[in-house]
Amino acid sequence: MPGRQLDDTVARRRDAALAGHTGDEDAARSFLNDEDANVRATALGALNRLGALTQDELIAATLDSDPIMRRRACTESTSWNGIVGDPTSAEAAAAIAALLTDSDDSVVEIAAWACGERPPASTKTIERLSEIATSHDDALCREAAVAALGAISNPAGLPAILTATEDKATVRRRAIIALAPFDGPEVEAALERARSDRDWQVRQAAEDLSP
Repeated sequence: MPGRQLDDTVARRRDAALAGHTGDEDAARSFLNDEDANVRATALGALNRLGALTQDELIAATLDSDPIMRRRACTESTSWNGIVGDPTSAEAAAAIAALLTDSDDSVVEIAAWACGERPPASTKTIERLSEIATSHDDALCREAAVAALGAISNPAGLPAILTATEDKATVRRRAIIALAPFDGPEVEAALERARSDRDWQVRQAAEDLSP
């Protein structure tokens, strides 16, 4: 019966989560092949909590058929084998960056965010983030890519951030904040324009960056 199946799924997800809190690595790993993506994602998080998630398991999660699992892989990558701000392995970084071309916009959005959490980024990753920031159909993806470029702080990403300062308000606000690590005439000109933006949050962000 559907109700019974749902109950079983919830129970498995609970058990996977519990394994991450009780130190039961084998139990957590046993759920990585569960038929339900939410259970698999919970197991991935449990293994990462235990410090037992392998690189192969993380990369495999980025290739999962369900976007729930691919999104969770991005999330866990930000704390896998280190913390936010620490460089990660080239293999793991490449696997997350590959999701910047995912068919699911929600995966692209969180992959962009994740790419900005563990700099440095490869030239190819910065190029793809710049493409997303300036031309992706989904505004949330553009916003996430702009934020990532700001976090990475590589000059190669600056042109895309400057372009984003003329996007819709939510993206403009993010772009102004992303300009914080940069300087130069183009940056000052963008901040000056933003100080008279029609959106008050854009104006405030620009004022916050004023010397």
